[in-house]
Amino acid sequence: MDFIPELTYKPNARVVFERLIRFYDRSSNDRILAVMLVPSPALRDFQAAYPHPECGYPDPAERADFWDRYLQERAVLEDDSLPLAYLSEFDQGLYGGLFGGEVRFLAHPDVGWISSMVPPLLTDWNGLEQLHIDSDHPWWQRYLRQMRIFVERSRAQTVEAASRRFSNESAEDTCHTEAAGCRFYKWGISHFILIDGLNFVFELVGATNAYLSVEERPETVRRAIDLGYELNVRVQQTFFETVGLFAGGTFSNFAQWMPGRIVSESLDPFHMTSVAYFEKWGREPAERIMNAFDGGVIHIHANGRHLLPAAATLRGLKAILLLDDLGYPPAFDVLADLKAKTGEIPLAVFAEYEKFVQRLSRRELPGGVLYQVKNVPDVATANRLMKQVRDYRV
Repeated sequence: MDFIPELTYKPNARVVFERLIRFYDRSSNDRILAVMLVPSPALRDFQAAYPHPECGYPDPAERADFWDRYLQERAVLEDDSLPLAYLSEFDQGLYGGLFGGEVRFLAHPDVGWISSMVPPLLTDWNGLEQLHIDSDHPWWQRYLRQMRIFVERSRAQTVEAASRRFSNESAEDTCHTEAAGCRFYKWGISHFILIDGLNFVFELVGATNAYLSVEERPETVRRAIDLGYELNVRVQQTFFETVGLFAGGTFSNFAQWMPGRIVSESLDPFHMTSVAYFEKWGREPAERIMNAFDGGVIHIHANGRHLLPAAATLRGLKAILLLDDLGYPPAFDVLADLKAKTGEIPLAVFAEYEKFVQRLSRRELPGGVLYQVKNVPDVATANRLMKQVRDYRV
């Protein structure tokens, strides 16, 4: 990578990008990456501001302020994270809201997100043909406005100020890079989740009716899936047109950064189905939208781990996040078995600090994995630990 725009909230960004490139081109499968999750005053203040989960659509400027403060705190970390904000307000509710659904919001104090969902839009399938995408819809305008606010807030400074900050770069060089379309950033903006395929059918008629309709009205379901594809492509294309790429790639809330225009797909409706059901109804929509861009990432909940061998063969798949749920062993505890099901696909997994340190010291951590380490005591501990992470070889 010849040129990387400056990320003022990540002084070691070049090192991280180089490690991520090798990670995702699968040339460093004997190595590990790590994101260190340390105590955060910004998160503590968010938790105090949202004592109850239910809330309304927040002021996007306040959300940009939160991300700016949270990501600035993390600038002293020498881990493999990149400073990026997540448009959680649109991660589910946007898609139904654009068709007139009631968008409801929930605060997530552990991560600082405010997420959205909608109750089912249709009481029956008779209203499907009346649904159309309207770029003047209030939720479309909110989407554009919040992205633009985040884009503006994520830009670090003027060219002149940047040249003063980086004294080893002349003003002439700075202006040259600016003229080439490069800029200085404080932080980036992550892609957010798709709601397509059977997920979109859930938004229209609810989960129970979606599963029933697959059996009773399969052609209607296919028309709904086509509408969801059209909507999701438009939403994501608008994201890339408004936010743009960074160093030719996409920021990702769990994958950090990947080359190209990468989308975030969800296979959640198939976590409670057979693999055969996923092959019939889930594979084609997922591959279709990943290949409309430059690929995609997915997450798999614990109750969907039986899907891993099939999901790992999706055309266009770049990485998988393994999530934990009550009633199932943490992915970190059974990671060797899960990796055996996914082959060389890069994985991300959450790990408790104490367990991670123990297995790191015993050299028992599988390679080709990005570990998100929870409850790291402080920044100094995190940075000392990262020296071991960077030296680690399987």
